Amino acid sequence: MLGEYRISGRRASEIAASVEDGVGSGGLAPGQVLPPMRELAVRLGVNPNTVAAAYRTLRERGVIETAGRRGSRVRARPASTARGSLRVEAPPGVRDLGDGNPDPALLPPLGEALAAAAREHGLRPALYGEEAVLPELARFARAELDADGVPAGPVAVTSGSLDAIERVLSAHLRPGDTVAVEDPGWGALLDLVPALGLRTAPVALDEDGPLPAEVERVLAAGARALVVTGRAQNPTGAAVGAERAAELRSVLARHPGVLLIEDDHGHAIVDTPPHPLAGVTTHWALVRSVAKGYGPDLRLAVLTGDTLTVDRVTGRQRLGPGWVSRLLQRTVTHLWTSGAVDAAVVARAYAERRDALVAALAERGVAAYGRTGMNVWVPVSDETGAVTRLLRAGWAVAPGARFRLASPPGVRLTVSSLTAADIGPLADAVADAAGPARPVSHG
Repeated sequence: MLGEYRISGRRASEIAASVEDGVGSGGLAPGQVLPPMRELAVRLGVNPNTVAAAYRTLRERGVIETAGRRGSRVRARPASTARGSLRVEAPPGVRDLGDGNPDPALLPPLGEALAAAAREHGLRPALYGEEAVLPELARFARAELDADGVPAGPVAVTSGSLDAIERVLSAHLRPGDTVAVEDPGWGALLDLVPALGLRTAPVALDEDGPLPAEVERVLAAGARALVVTGRAQNPTGAAVGAERAAELRSVLARHPGVLLIEDDHGHAIVDTPPHPLAGVTTHWALVRSVAKGYGPDLRLAVLTGDTLTVDRVTGRQRLGPGWVSRLLQRTVTHLWTSGAVDAAVVARAYAERRDALVAALAERGVAAYGRTGMNVWVPVSDETGAVTRLLRAGWAVAPGARFRLASPPGVRLTVSSLTAADIGPLADAVADAAGPARPVSHG
Protein backbone atom coordinates (compact mmCIF):
# COMPACT_ATOMS: atom_id res chain seq x y z
CA MET A 1 0.00 0.00 0.00
CA LEU A 2 2.82 2.43 0.88
CA GLY A 3 5.54 0.99 -1.32
CA GLU A 4 8.98 1.54 0.17
CA TYR A 5 7.99 4.23 2.66
CA ARG A 6 7.33 3.14 6.24
CA ILE A 7 5.53 5.41 8.67
CA SER A 8 7.22 5.52 12.06
CA GLY A 9 6.75 7.04 15.51
CA ARG A 10 5.35 6.28 18.93
CA ARG A 11 3.61 9.54 19.71
CA ALA A 12 0.95 11.28 17.64
CA SER A 13 3.32 14.16 16.85
CA GLU A 14 6.02 11.73 15.69
CA ILE A 15 3.63 9.78 13.47
CA ALA A 16 2.28 12.99 11.92
CA ALA A 17 5.83 14.24 11.33
CA SER A 18 6.77 10.93 9.69
CA VAL A 19 3.86 11.21 7.25
CA GLU A 20 4.76 14.83 6.45
CA ASP A 21 8.38 13.78 5.87
CA GLY A 22 7.13 11.13 3.46
CA VAL A 23 5.00 13.65 1.56
CA GLY A 24 7.83 16.17 1.42
CA SER A 25 10.38 13.64 0.18
CA GLY A 26 8.05 12.07 -2.37
CA GLY A 27 7.91 8.76 -0.52
CA LEU A 28 4.16 9.28 -0.12
CA ALA A 29 2.61 10.42 -3.39
CA PRO A 30 -0.43 12.71 -3.74
CA GLY A 31 -3.58 10.57 -3.59
CA GLN A 32 -1.81 7.67 -1.88
CA VAL A 33 -3.99 5.79 0.60
CA LEU A 34 -2.73 5.58 4.19
CA PRO A 35 -3.14 2.48 6.35
CA PRO A 36 -6.35 2.20 8.37
CA MET A 37 -5.82 3.59 11.85
CA ARG A 38 -6.10 0.24 13.64
CA GLU A 39 -3.75 -1.45 11.19
CA LEU A 40 -1.10 1.24 11.59
CA ALA A 41 -1.54 1.16 15.38
CA VAL A 42 -0.79 -2.57 15.41
CA ARG A 43 2.22 -2.10 13.16
CA LEU A 44 3.65 0.66 15.36
CA GLY A 45 2.63 -0.94 18.65
CA VAL A 46 0.61 2.06 19.81
CA ASN A 47 -2.97 2.77 20.86
CA PRO A 48 -5.37 3.39 17.93
CA ASN A 49 -6.25 6.71 19.58
CA THR A 50 -2.66 7.82 19.05
CA VAL A 51 -2.89 7.18 15.31
CA ALA A 52 -6.31 8.86 15.24
CA ALA A 53 -4.78 11.95 16.84
CA ALA A 54 -1.94 11.94 14.29
CA TYR A 55 -4.35 11.66 11.37
CA ARG A 56 -6.49 14.45 12.84
CA THR A 57 -3.42 16.70 13.05
CA LEU A 58 -2.53 15.91 9.44
CA ARG A 59 -6.07 16.73 8.29
CA GLU A 60 -5.98 20.05 10.10
CA ARG A 61 -2.65 20.86 8.46
CA GLY A 62 -4.06 20.08 5.03
CA VAL A 63 -1.72 17.14 4.40
CA ILE A 64 -4.30 14.35 4.19
CA GLU A 65 -8.03 14.02 3.66
CA THR A 66 -10.52 11.45 4.87
CA ALA A 67 -13.33 10.14 2.69
CA GLY A 68 -15.45 7.94 4.97
CA ARG A 69 -15.09 4.23 4.26
CA ARG A 70 -12.50 4.93 1.57
CA GLY A 71 -10.11 5.86 4.35
CA SER A 72 -7.46 8.55 4.58
CA ARG A 73 -5.18 9.52 1.75
CA VAL A 74 -2.57 12.14 0.95
CA ARG A 75 -4.27 15.18 -0.55
CA ALA A 76 -3.99 15.56 -4.31
CA ARG A 77 -2.11 18.78 -3.52
CA PRO A 78 -0.88 18.55 0.08
CA ALA A 79 -0.36 21.82 1.91
CA SER A 80 3.35 21.04 2.14
CA THR A 81 3.57 21.22 -1.68
CA ALA A 82 3.26 24.90 -2.57
CA ARG A 83 1.71 25.80 -5.90
CA GLY A 84 4.63 28.14 -6.48
CA SER A 85 6.78 25.05 -6.99
CA LEU A 86 4.84 24.50 -10.24
CA ARG A 87 6.49 27.52 -11.84
CA VAL A 88 8.43 27.09 -15.08
CA GLU A 89 12.02 28.29 -14.82
CA ALA A 90 13.05 30.43 -17.76
CA PRO A 91 16.38 29.20 -19.16
CA PRO A 92 18.82 31.67 -20.76
CA GLY A 93 17.32 33.29 -23.83
CA VAL A 94 13.70 32.66 -22.76
CA ARG A 95 11.44 35.54 -21.72
CA ASP A 96 9.80 35.00 -18.33
CA LEU A 97 6.10 35.93 -18.38
CA GLY A 98 5.22 33.65 -15.49
CA ASP A 99 6.67 35.37 -12.43
CA GLY A 100 3.74 37.72 -11.76
CA ASN A 101 6.01 40.67 -10.99
CA PRO A 102 5.21 44.32 -11.70
CA ASP A 103 7.28 46.34 -14.16
CA PRO A 104 10.25 47.73 -12.18
CA ALA A 105 10.16 50.84 -14.37
CA LEU A 106 6.69 51.65 -12.99
CA LEU A 107 7.73 51.32 -9.34
CA PRO A 108 8.71 54.51 -7.51
CA PRO A 109 12.29 55.16 -6.36
CA LEU A 110 12.51 54.55 -2.62
CA GLY A 111 15.55 56.65 -1.71
CA GLU A 112 13.72 59.82 -0.70
CA ALA A 113 10.99 57.95 1.22
CA LEU A 114 13.52 55.78 3.08
CA ALA A 115 15.62 58.83 3.94
CA ALA A 116 12.55 60.69 5.20
CA ALA A 117 11.58 57.70 7.34
CA ALA A 118 15.11 57.54 8.76
CA ARG A 119 15.05 61.25 9.61
CA GLU A 120 11.72 60.88 11.39
CA HIS A 121 13.06 57.86 13.24
CA GLY A 122 16.06 59.93 14.36
CA LEU A 123 13.80 62.61 15.76
CA ARG A 124 11.20 60.24 17.22
CA PRO A 125 12.42 56.63 17.39
CA ALA A 126 9.73 53.96 17.58
CA LEU A 127 9.82 52.09 20.87
CA TYR A 128 7.90 49.37 22.69
CA GLY A 129 4.42 50.26 23.87
CA GLU A 130 3.52 52.65 21.05
CA GLU A 131 0.52 52.36 18.77
CA ALA A 132 0.89 49.52 16.26
CA VAL A 133 -0.31 51.72 13.39
CA LEU A 134 1.13 55.16 12.70
CA PRO A 135 -1.69 57.69 13.07
CA GLU A 136 -0.75 59.47 9.84
CA LEU A 137 -0.82 56.21 7.87
CA ALA A 138 -4.17 55.26 9.39
CA ARG A 139 -5.66 58.68 8.56
CA PHE A 140 -4.52 58.58 4.93
CA ALA A 141 -5.62 54.97 4.40
CA ARG A 142 -8.99 55.55 6.03
CA ALA A 143 -9.64 58.66 3.92
CA GLU A 144 -9.02 56.65 0.73
CA LEU A 145 -11.24 53.83 1.96
CA ASP A 146 -13.99 56.34 2.75
CA ALA A 147 -13.69 57.83 -0.73
CA ASP A 148 -14.11 54.38 -2.25
CA GLY A 149 -17.27 53.60 -0.28
CA VAL A 150 -15.75 51.10 2.15
CA PRO A 151 -17.77 51.05 5.39
CA ALA A 152 -16.29 52.62 8.50
CA GLY A 153 -13.97 50.44 10.50
CA PRO A 154 -10.66 50.52 12.35
CA VAL A 155 -7.40 50.23 10.39
CA ALA A 156 -4.72 47.62 11.01
CA VAL A 157 -1.42 46.97 9.23
CA THR A 158 -0.11 43.51 8.30
CA SER A 159 2.88 42.08 6.45
CA GLY A 160 1.16 41.84 3.07
CA SER A 161 -2.22 40.66 1.84
CA LEU A 162 -1.71 36.97 2.52
CA ASP A 163 -0.72 37.71 6.11
CA ALA A 164 -3.91 39.74 6.53
CA ILE A 165 -6.12 37.03 5.00
CA GLU A 166 -4.52 34.34 7.15
CA ARG A 167 -5.11 36.38 10.30
CA VAL A 168 -8.73 37.11 9.44
CA LEU A 169 -9.51 33.48 8.62
CA SER A 170 -7.82 32.32 11.83
CA ALA A 171 -9.77 34.90 13.83
CA HIS A 172 -13.12 33.34 12.93
CA LEU A 173 -12.75 29.83 11.51
CA ARG A 174 -11.73 26.46 12.89
CA PRO A 175 -10.14 23.44 11.19
CA GLY A 176 -12.68 21.70 9.00
CA ASP A 177 -14.59 24.88 8.09
CA THR A 178 -15.07 25.62 4.39
CA VAL A 179 -13.83 28.73 2.59
CA ALA A 180 -15.31 29.71 -0.79
CA VAL A 181 -12.52 30.79 -3.15
CA GLU A 182 -12.38 31.97 -6.75
CA ASP A 183 -11.44 29.29 -9.29
CA PRO A 184 -9.12 29.99 -10.98
CA GLY A 185 -7.69 32.09 -8.19
CA TRP A 186 -4.59 33.24 -6.36
CA GLY A 187 -2.36 30.19 -5.92
CA ALA A 188 -0.95 31.33 -2.58
CA LEU A 189 -4.47 31.57 -1.15
CA LEU A 190 -5.37 28.14 -2.51
CA ASP A 191 -2.33 26.81 -0.62
CA LEU A 192 -3.04 28.77 2.54
CA VAL A 193 -6.59 27.56 3.11
CA PRO A 194 -5.76 23.83 3.45
CA ALA A 195 -2.57 24.69 5.36
CA LEU A 196 -4.86 26.19 8.02
CA GLY A 197 -6.85 22.96 8.15
CA LEU A 198 -9.72 24.53 6.22
CA ARG A 199 -11.54 23.22 3.16
CA THR A 200 -11.80 25.02 -0.18
CA ALA A 201 -15.04 25.35 -2.15
CA PRO A 202 -14.33 26.57 -5.70
CA VAL A 203 -16.44 29.39 -7.11
CA ALA A 204 -16.47 29.98 -10.86
CA LEU A 205 -16.07 33.53 -12.16
CA ASP A 206 -16.19 35.57 -15.33
CA GLU A 207 -14.69 38.96 -16.16
CA ASP A 208 -17.07 40.62 -13.65
CA GLY A 209 -15.92 38.42 -10.77
CA PRO A 210 -17.57 35.53 -8.92
CA LEU A 211 -20.81 34.27 -10.42
CA PRO A 212 -23.70 35.01 -8.00
CA ALA A 213 -25.33 31.60 -8.53
CA GLU A 214 -22.02 29.91 -7.69
CA VAL A 215 -21.63 31.97 -4.53
CA GLU A 216 -25.17 31.14 -3.49
CA ARG A 217 -24.51 27.44 -4.11
CA VAL A 218 -21.42 27.20 -1.90
CA LEU A 219 -22.81 29.41 0.86
CA ALA A 220 -26.04 27.40 0.96
CA ALA A 221 -23.90 24.27 1.22
CA GLY A 222 -22.30 25.61 4.40
CA ALA A 223 -19.21 27.62 3.46
CA ARG A 224 -18.25 29.77 6.44
CA ALA A 225 -16.20 32.36 4.52
CA LEU A 226 -15.92 33.90 1.05
CA VAL A 227 -12.79 35.51 -0.40
CA VAL A 228 -13.38 37.90 -3.33
CA THR A 229 -10.86 39.87 -5.39
CA GLY A 230 -12.36 43.24 -6.22
CA ARG A 231 -10.00 44.30 -9.02
CA ALA A 232 -7.12 42.84 -11.06
CA GLN A 233 -8.01 39.30 -10.01
CA ASN A 234 -5.08 36.95 -10.21
CA PRO A 235 -4.87 35.20 -12.67
CA THR A 236 -7.82 36.31 -14.84
CA GLY A 237 -7.87 40.10 -14.44
CA ALA A 238 -11.54 40.07 -13.45
CA ALA A 239 -13.02 43.11 -11.71
CA VAL A 240 -16.30 43.31 -9.82
CA GLY A 241 -18.48 45.90 -11.52
CA ALA A 242 -21.42 47.82 -10.08
CA GLU A 243 -24.10 45.41 -11.34
CA ARG A 244 -22.23 42.30 -10.19
CA ALA A 245 -21.53 43.92 -6.81
CA ALA A 246 -25.25 44.52 -6.31
CA GLU A 247 -26.01 40.89 -7.17
CA LEU A 248 -23.33 39.59 -4.81
CA ARG A 249 -24.53 41.84 -2.00
CA SER A 250 -28.02 40.38 -2.44
CA VAL A 251 -26.60 36.87 -2.10
CA LEU A 252 -24.54 37.81 0.94
CA ALA A 253 -27.55 39.46 2.58
CA ARG A 254 -29.17 36.00 2.68
CA HIS A 255 -26.10 34.66 4.52
CA PRO A 256 -25.21 37.35 7.09
CA GLY A 257 -23.18 34.91 9.20
CA VAL A 258 -20.61 34.37 6.43
CA LEU A 259 -17.17 35.94 6.87
CA LEU A 260 -16.43 38.14 3.83
CA ILE A 261 -12.84 38.95 2.86
CA GLU A 262 -12.17 41.32 -0.02
CA ASP A 263 -8.70 41.55 -1.53
CA ASP A 264 -8.27 44.79 -3.48
CA HIS A 265 -5.46 43.33 -5.59
CA GLY A 266 -5.61 46.21 -8.06
CA HIS A 267 -4.91 49.02 -5.59
CA ALA A 268 -2.66 51.65 -7.25
CA ILE A 269 -2.33 49.74 -10.55
CA VAL A 270 -5.82 49.97 -12.06
CA ASP A 271 -8.16 52.88 -12.73
CA THR A 272 -11.33 50.78 -12.55
CA PRO A 273 -13.30 52.05 -9.53
CA PRO A 274 -13.85 49.58 -6.69
CA HIS A 275 -17.33 48.35 -5.79
CA PRO A 276 -16.92 46.98 -2.27
CA LEU A 277 -19.26 44.33 -0.91
CA ALA A 278 -18.36 45.01 2.72
CA GLY A 279 -20.99 45.76 5.30
CA VAL A 280 -23.64 43.25 4.21
CA THR A 281 -22.39 40.46 6.49
CA THR A 282 -21.76 40.78 10.22
CA HIS A 283 -18.05 40.08 9.91
CA TRP A 284 -15.98 41.38 7.02
CA ALA A 285 -12.52 42.58 6.08
CA LEU A 286 -10.99 44.46 3.14
CA VAL A 287 -7.26 44.30 2.37
CA ARG A 288 -5.05 46.63 0.32
CA SER A 289 -1.41 45.78 -0.29
CA VAL A 290 1.32 48.13 -1.53
CA ALA A 291 3.22 45.30 -3.27
CA LYS A 292 2.02 45.69 -6.86
CA GLY A 293 2.05 49.48 -7.03
CA TYR A 294 5.05 50.34 -4.86
CA GLY A 295 7.21 47.20 -4.81
CA PRO A 296 6.90 43.56 -3.65
CA ASP A 297 9.60 44.00 -0.99
CA LEU A 298 7.48 46.58 0.83
CA ARG A 299 5.72 43.95 2.92
CA LEU A 300 2.79 46.04 4.05
CA ALA A 301 -0.96 45.84 3.64
CA VAL A 302 -3.74 47.89 5.16
CA LEU A 303 -6.67 46.01 6.66
CA THR A 304 -10.04 47.32 7.71
CA GLY A 305 -13.17 45.51 8.80
CA ASP A 306 -15.79 45.23 11.48
CA THR A 307 -14.52 46.09 14.94
CA LEU A 308 -14.54 42.54 16.32
CA THR A 309 -12.59 41.15 13.37
CA VAL A 310 -9.92 43.85 13.48
CA ASP A 311 -9.67 43.58 17.28
CA ARG A 312 -9.09 39.83 17.03
CA VAL A 313 -6.47 40.29 14.32
CA THR A 314 -4.54 42.97 16.18
CA GLY A 315 -4.82 41.16 19.49
CA ARG A 316 -3.27 38.01 18.03
CA GLN A 317 -0.70 40.10 16.17
CA ARG A 318 0.46 41.62 19.49
CA LEU A 319 1.23 38.12 20.75
CA GLY A 320 3.39 37.38 17.68
CA PRO A 321 5.39 39.97 15.75
CA GLY A 322 3.73 42.79 17.72
CA TRP A 323 3.56 45.25 14.84
CA VAL A 324 4.76 45.90 11.32
CA SER A 325 7.98 47.96 11.34
CA ARG A 326 7.17 51.62 11.87
CA LEU A 327 10.15 52.49 9.67
CA LEU A 328 8.34 50.64 6.89
CA GLN A 329 5.07 52.36 7.78
CA ARG A 330 6.79 55.76 7.62
CA THR A 331 8.30 54.90 4.26
CA VAL A 332 4.93 53.88 2.82
CA THR A 333 3.20 56.93 4.30
CA HIS A 334 5.77 59.17 2.61
CA LEU A 335 5.24 57.40 -0.71
CA TRP A 336 1.48 57.81 -0.40
CA THR A 337 1.39 61.42 0.72
CA SER A 338 4.05 62.56 -1.77
CA GLY A 339 2.19 61.08 -4.73
CA ALA A 340 5.16 58.91 -5.68
CA VAL A 341 2.92 56.71 -7.85
CA ASP A 342 0.53 58.10 -10.44
CA ALA A 343 -2.02 55.29 -10.46
CA ALA A 344 -3.58 56.53 -13.71
CA VAL A 345 -0.24 56.36 -15.55
CA VAL A 346 0.53 52.90 -14.16
CA ALA A 347 -2.95 51.63 -15.01
CA ARG A 348 -2.68 52.95 -18.54
CA ALA A 349 0.72 51.32 -19.07
CA TYR A 350 -0.52 47.89 -18.02
CA ALA A 351 -3.80 48.31 -19.90
CA GLU A 352 -2.04 49.13 -23.17
CA ARG A 353 0.06 45.94 -23.00
CA ARG A 354 -2.77 43.76 -21.73
CA ASP A 355 -5.38 44.99 -24.18
CA ALA A 356 -2.96 44.74 -27.10
CA LEU A 357 -2.20 41.10 -26.27
CA VAL A 358 -5.86 40.16 -25.78
CA ALA A 359 -6.78 41.85 -29.07
CA ALA A 360 -3.92 40.17 -30.95
CA LEU A 361 -4.97 36.78 -29.61
CA ALA A 362 -8.59 37.43 -30.62
CA GLU A 363 -7.40 38.18 -34.17
CA ARG A 364 -5.80 34.72 -34.15
CA GLY A 365 -8.95 33.04 -32.86
CA VAL A 366 -7.71 32.59 -29.29
CA ALA A 367 -9.95 33.53 -26.36
CA ALA A 368 -8.09 35.42 -23.63
CA TYR A 369 -9.15 37.31 -20.53
CA GLY A 370 -7.61 40.33 -18.84
CA ARG A 371 -10.01 43.09 -17.95
CA THR A 372 -7.75 44.77 -15.37
CA GLY A 373 -4.29 44.42 -13.86
CA MET A 374 -1.11 42.94 -15.26
CA ASN A 375 -2.15 39.37 -16.15
CA VAL A 376 -3.82 37.65 -19.09
CA TRP A 377 -5.49 34.24 -18.72
CA VAL A 378 -5.65 31.99 -21.77
CA PRO A 379 -7.77 28.81 -21.74
CA VAL A 380 -5.94 25.94 -23.47
CA SER A 381 -6.85 22.40 -24.43
CA ASP A 382 -3.62 20.84 -23.09
CA GLU A 383 -1.97 22.82 -20.32
CA THR A 384 1.30 20.88 -20.15
CA GLY A 385 1.62 20.84 -23.92
CA ALA A 386 0.94 24.57 -24.19
CA VAL A 387 3.54 25.43 -21.56
CA THR A 388 6.11 23.20 -23.26
CA ARG A 389 5.47 24.57 -26.75
CA LEU A 390 5.68 28.16 -25.51
CA LEU A 391 8.93 27.40 -23.72
CA ARG A 392 10.39 26.06 -26.96
CA ALA A 393 9.21 29.22 -28.70
CA GLY A 394 11.10 31.35 -26.19
CA TRP A 395 8.35 32.26 -23.70
CA ALA A 396 7.98 30.95 -20.12
CA VAL A 397 4.42 31.23 -18.79
CA ALA A 398 2.73 30.19 -15.56
CA PRO A 399 0.93 26.82 -15.70
CA GLY A 400 -2.74 27.11 -14.88
CA ALA A 401 -2.39 24.30 -12.33
CA ARG A 402 -0.94 26.91 -9.97
CA PHE A 403 -4.31 28.65 -9.90
CA ARG A 404 -6.96 26.00 -10.48
CA LEU A 405 -9.10 23.71 -8.37
CA ALA A 406 -11.89 22.49 -10.66
CA SER A 407 -11.77 24.98 -13.53
CA PRO A 408 -10.56 24.05 -17.04
CA PRO A 409 -6.89 24.22 -18.09
CA GLY A 410 -5.24 27.52 -18.89
CA VAL A 411 -2.00 29.50 -18.71
CA ARG A 412 -1.26 32.88 -17.17
CA LEU A 413 0.87 35.50 -18.89
CA THR A 414 2.13 38.55 -16.98
CA VAL A 415 2.40 41.51 -19.36
CA SER A 416 4.70 43.69 -17.22
CA SER A 417 7.80 43.21 -19.36
CA LEU A 418 6.13 43.31 -22.78
CA THR A 419 6.85 45.93 -25.43
CA ALA A 420 4.79 46.75 -28.50
CA ALA A 421 7.23 44.73 -30.59
CA ASP A 422 6.62 41.65 -28.46
CA ILE A 423 2.86 41.46 -28.97
CA GLY A 424 2.75 39.93 -32.45
CA PRO A 425 5.40 37.22 -31.95
CA LEU A 426 3.96 36.31 -28.54
CA ALA A 427 0.40 36.10 -29.89
CA ASP A 428 1.63 33.87 -32.72
CA ALA A 429 3.35 31.56 -30.22
CA VAL A 430 0.33 31.42 -27.93
CA ALA A 431 -2.03 30.71 -30.83
CA ASP A 432 0.22 27.87 -31.94
CA ALA A 433 0.44 26.47 -28.40
CA ALA A 434 -3.12 26.94 -27.17
CA GLY A 435 -4.84 24.41 -29.41
CA PRO A 436 -8.59 24.48 -29.95
CA ALA A 437 -10.24 26.40 -27.13
CA ARG A 438 -13.59 28.11 -26.95
CA PRO A 439 -14.60 31.09 -24.77
CA VAL A 440 -15.91 29.89 -21.43
CA SER A 441 -16.48 31.22 -17.96
CA HIS A 442 -13.50 30.53 -15.74
CA GLY A 443 -15.25 27.71 -13.91
